[in-house]
Amino acid sequence: MLAPRSLRKASVPPSLLSDPSPGSLQPTRLAIQVNAAGSSCSAYLASGCRVYKIEIAMEGEMLSKGKESLLIPINAEVITSSVVDRCPHRSEIQSVVLAEGEGDGCLILGTVDSYGHLIVSRLDTVADDIDRASYSVPPRDCGVGEGSWAGLCFSPMHQSTVAVARELCKCIDIYDQDIHVRSLRTLWYPSSFSFGHCMPQVNESGSMLAIAEGSQLSIWDLRVSNNGGCVHRISGPIGGIIYSVCSSPSGPIAVGGTDRTVTIYDPRRWSALSRWVGCSKYEITGLSFSSVDESFIYVQGVDYEITCGLWKGNERAFSFRGDSNWLGFSKCANTDVVAGWCESGSVFVADVRQDCLSVIG
Repeated sequence: MLAPRSLRKASVPPSLLSDPSPGSLQPTRLAIQVNAAGSSCSAYLASGCRVYKIEIAMEGEMLSKGKESLLIPINAEVITSSVVDRCPHRSEIQSVVLAEGEGDGCLILGTVDSYGHLIVSRLDTVADDIDRASYSVPPRDCGVGEGSWAGLCFSPMHQSTVAVARELCKCIDIYDQDIHVRSLRTLWYPSSFSFGHCMPQVNESGSMLAIAEGSQLSIWDLRVSNNGGCVHRISGPIGGIIYSVCSSPSGPIAVGGTDRTVTIYDPRRWSALSRWVGCSKYEITGLSFSSVDESFIYVQGVDYEITCGLWKGNERAFSFRGDSNWLGFSKCANTDVVAGWCESGSVFVADVRQDCLSVIG
């Protein structure tokens, strides 16, 4: 059983960022990383053509609850704030992703703007000079046409493999660093995608890609050329849209969208393992499996609420709310530190741990 340890609220300094850009419906403009000691976390926020970084203090365990297991935040200190100067985009940044690099204290920061321009930077969080190296990949069509939501995803096995999705172009481009490998053409507009961590169909993890396009979940194998690489399609809610997809390290894939239902699929048979109906009051735009206990999942609604619950039993564990609509939603890669960024400039950070009493029981 998961239990929240703390919920903190920090405000982005107005001198750093006073009026965030609107972005898109998908909350992909926030990435969070906890430092080695666990005393603070770094939040990377994308607004306009820039990326901003704030460091939030996380020391101490203080928690208060309201009705229906609703967490009440406490104010947190912003230790430092700065502008990340490794992302010189010319249009609005749509997605920010952090991945662990090789070696201690090394992070990989990826950003993509509304025209598909990709910039990947290696950050050294230990040294005073955090910038190591970076590379930039322009869009295949040189940025011609109308801008739209764009997302990126790093392969869990091969750090050099990056997938970039462009909504209006109905295209996902696969890169090996700055070398274009192949393009996947979707039938509908892609709204979210994720690399499969553990697929029984393949021996090597990282070659399968799950894409949410319209009301369908499509599965793609990067090694297959037949049918453009698409190996399976699953129909979702009739007339609805899937806005979020995420994969668990053990294999299951979760999707959610306009039907306000989280559906968990089994990659061995591509059948539904569980459906958590009505887990959100509004459309679901963000999902993430727990790193502590994969039977729990975090659900982000389009309004201002984030819920954690047991997807196998359709049971809500706890939830917390922002003070305005979400602009970003992120969970740390290897620990259950969940963050949400509101349009008011507030950043809410929840630190969740395993409940010791349930483990003993």
